[in-house]
Amino acid sequence: MNDIAVLGNGRVGGNLATALTRAGHRVTTAGRTEGAAAGAARSARIVINATPGAGSLERLTTLREELRGKILIDVSNATTDGPDGLPAELLHPGSSLAERLQEALPETHVVKTLNTMLFPVMTAPATLAHPPTAFLSGEDPEAKRTVRALLADIGWRDDWITDLGGIRTARATEAAVLFVPHVIRADGFAPFAVSLAR
Repeated sequence: MNDIAVLGNGRVGGNLATALTRAGHRVTTAGRTEGAAAGAARSARIVINATPGAGSLERLTTLREELRGKILIDVSNATTDGPDGLPAELLHPGSSLAERLQEALPETHVVKTLNTMLFPVMTAPATLAHPPTAFLSGEDPEAKRTVRALLADIGWRDDWITDLGGIRTARATEAAVLFVPHVIRADGFAPFAVSLAR
């Protein structure tokens, strides 16, 4: 059992918090206010960034002390919004939100994952007709092992998880968000994920 803080109480954060609580973890959720986020992060071993990616870097940088020595799981994508509210352009082309977070929080173990799917798949991967893939990007092997175990707790089989390597690899998975608006416009808001077919 882990003490986990989920920052962001929208659809993504609420979904993750419910699934992790059901799996037996102690979970605290916090909205976007700095005080609530700081309090939740301070008491947790693992912090999940489920806040809107466009403001995540600024928001989390203010929590440097609370996040020191902890695992920060980043599930967000930093994009501008198009006129229909769907992702339009990457905010960090040639880099990634996860890389920027790791640079800003050098004493925090940032792990990028679950950002290549619509939010219902994050906690119910087996509901898709074909197995999805959850990618891991991060510098610390032990942090990634911990995150892999958390993914198992919410329904991810080990062979559905691919460790891509260091945090720099997050720029590839974050770029996958550019598929999202086109898929939604073509097929509607039905759960889907990026999947490696082997």
